[in-house]
Amino acid sequence: MNKPEILAPAGDLEKLRFALAYGADAVYAGGSAFGLRAYAGNLNEEEMRLGAEYAHQLNRKLYITVNIFAHEEDFRFLKDYLHFLRETGVDGIIVSDPGIMAIARKETPELGIHLSTQANCTNSSSANFWFDQGVRRIVLARELTLEEVTNIRPKVEGELEIFIHGAMCMSYSGRCLLSNYLTGRDANRGECTHPCRWGYALVEEKRPGQYFPLEEDVRGSYIFNSHDLCLLPHLPLLKKINLDSYKIEGRMKSAYYVASTVKVYREAVDVLWEQGEDEFRKRLPLWLAEMDKVSHRDYSTGFLFGKPGAEAHNIETSNYIREYSFVGRVLEEKECQELGKKEYGFWIEQRNNFRAGDELEVLSPEGEPWTFRAEGLWDLEGQAVEVARHPQQKLKITPPVPLEPFSILRKPQK
Repeated sequence: MNKPEILAPAGDLEKLRFALAYGADAVYAGGSAFGLRAYAGNLNEEEMRLGAEYAHQLNRKLYITVNIFAHEEDFRFLKDYLHFLRETGVDGIIVSDPGIMAIARKETPELGIHLSTQANCTNSSSANFWFDQGVRRIVLARELTLEEVTNIRPKVEGELEIFIHGAMCMSYSGRCLLSNYLTGRDANRGECTHPCRWGYALVEEKRPGQYFPLEEDVRGSYIFNSHDLCLLPHLPLLKKINLDSYKIEGRMKSAYYVASTVKVYREAVDVLWEQGEDEFRKRLPLWLAEMDKVSHRDYSTGFLFGKPGAEAHNIETSNYIREYSFVGRVLEEKECQELGKKEYGFWIEQRNNFRAGDELEVLSPEGEPWTFRAEGLWDLEGQAVEVARHPQQKLKITPPVPLEPFSILRKPQK
């Protein structure tokens, strides 16, 4: 079996670098237009050039989302944008709209087309139709079961990709009308406000203003609030299908989320393919524990074993589970050189409050997590700092062993 590509989210240039540092084979990102994550940060033209160059230097790939359901006005700028993507050297575009696809095939045939999950491809006949239209890869609908994906694979010759981790949408393949109806922001044009995560209550027609909780919770009930997807324990089942790419959701998540999630799936796929299922099972508890350290909702298997029921939704709260706080990242060598300080210690960038004396855990691209006590912190002027409270403040820290670039510093939530 060919080892599948690990495809990671890159909501901005920093997340792109972290995803590649922690082992992603490819990353997907949005540009300033035509993508379904308008508030993910995204890449401007210069950042896209830098991102493509950075990925290719590491022999990795960059795919760009062009997956809105386009209105007539959108086509005014589409050709110029596609030509820019071709000149930038991106490795493929993710598309859902047949009109966009037709223009891309005509204007930029060099760009490999990946069919977005928004097109909700659920069967081999549909898949073969899209392959006949020039699609290189199909991101299968999230609503498919393991049995269905297994049956589709031998009936098609093109590349197949599935989501293996991340947030789930309560609407069919993400085609949601709630955001547009409640806020005027169109989820199918990249502006979703996630109303499926809001609290709801029952109101009787003749009792306006009197709200009846659907569950015994004064804040209401979160009836649309689906669990997050995590197929990590079931990779041995997926391996048998011989899929081409495993996709992680999360372009609006933090660099910490991207780093931790990619690291786990990189290690899990490598161990399963190279050392076998027994070794995979032996290490699985540690990987699952790592998955619990990132901000997430309760995990489920989505549609893998059939249509999910009430157990795949959390109707009590939409809050994330946060066991650890991302407090800092170790700066890259170039960033350290720009600071011009050569004394002993390692430069970090603060992300959340912590103080001298805190017990910190280090997550690095290589090796297992380890802990140390932050005995001291110093600012750019060499002054001792008691509390790191300023966002993205550059600080020097003195751990007992060297810190690799891209390492993540985190601490347990109290």
